[in-house]
Amino acid sequence: MGRIIFFEDKSYQGRRYECDSDCTDFHSYLSRCNSCRVDSGTWVIYERPNYGGYQYVLTRGDYPDYQSWVGLSDRVHSCKMIHFANEDPQKIQLYVKADFAGRVFEALEDCPSVLTDFHWREVHSCRVLGGWWVFYEHANYKGRQYLLGKGRVPQAGGLGRHVSHGAVFQEADGVKSLL
Repeated sequence: MGRIIFFEDKSYQGRRYECDSDCTDFHSYLSRCNSCRVDSGTWVIYERPNYGGYQYVLTRGDYPDYQSWVGLSDRVHSCKMIHFANEDPQKIQLYVKADFAGRVFEALEDCPSVLTDFHWREVHSCRVLGGWWVFYEHANYKGRQYLLGKGRVPQAGGLGRHVSHGAVFQEADGVKSLL
């Protein structure tokens, strides 16, 4: 079981809201979120209710301000805990063309920069064969984050079913597995 605590002010000050399960909207408890603490589990927090908007993946640790989780603002309204199951090993396939066409890169471990490591400017489709993976907007695990679980995304536009905000793979330059 996991637990995350949200605070209205920086450095764990002000009103707080504790969560130990998925929550579609805790805005009525906090008007803003400037810090949080993950006591256990891995969580995805969202800037909008009902798991909408930008998402941020947080692991156990302290986040004294929203910049520490690479947040764009103090808006956090919903959260989900990631449930890891004993399944296939961490594995993802990235394709340079839609519908799993063109060159393919198969990753078993983190890749801080697709552009630097493989000289690819864009990823147009992917298959998550095992585990959970986080795509990052910029190299070295910076910028917006897109969480993907086991499944297929045949076109960049199909990423919308996994995240809401119209995210596309062309904006992803790093990929990291979660364990």
